[in-house]
Amino acid sequence: MSELKRFKDSTALAEALAERVCHALVSGINKRGKAILAVSGGSTPKVFFKALGTRSINWEKVVVTLVDERWVDGDDERSNARLVRENLLKNNASKAAFFPLYRAGKIDQAIGHLEKDLQALPLPFDAVILGMGVDGHTASFFPGGDNLDAAVDSNGKNLLSTMRAGGAGEPRVTFTLPVLVESGFLALHIEGADKLDVLKQASGDGDANAMPVRHILRATEKLEVYWAP
Repeated sequence: MSELKRFKDSTALAEALAERVCHALVSGINKRGKAILAVSGGSTPKVFFKALGTRSINWEKVVVTLVDERWVDGDDERSNARLVRENLLKNNASKAAFFPLYRAGKIDQAIGHLEKDLQALPLPFDAVILGMGVDGHTASFFPGGDNLDAAVDSNGKNLLSTMRAGGAGEPRVTFTLPVLVESGFLALHIEGADKLDVLKQASGDGDANAMPVRHILRATEKLEVYWAP
């Protein structure tokens, strides 16, 4: 298993992860004059988002985007963009630029425009925060996903991939594996005994497509796991 950092509760985890992300962003700003952060959706990162948003760094030089997104309007309650706007882009972090992944229209037609728009971002990422589901998915790398093989191809050239899967709900768009693992700081944020059990299982042998988080675990040794009960 990648390096596992254990915390007593979600608040302690959020504070530690926020400090680590700030360090990565400040380092990026010092090196390139700007920094870019990709975060995940779901309910788990809310406390972390609020802790990060209060940090005093030069947020005007930070771009925030998403690891993946459901193909829904930005005001939809299931939108990751809405989650980020309501929980992270507040307080000091309100000065950061935000790059959402949803575009109006059909996903298969919009993906090309998104790829072009991404050329304006200061890639590679300075920090990427992943989540994980109890089915072993991370980003939008879902078991049974129609584009899973392409999305996790270590030699793939695309920045993004569309994804449809039984467990995904709506169609999704996700950054691909090579883009995510190139990040300067890469973390997996999970909470609860069930998620830790899933991660331990994924760390063993087995079909990576059955538990797609294995693709991340096997692609890089720099992943840091932040866990709280």
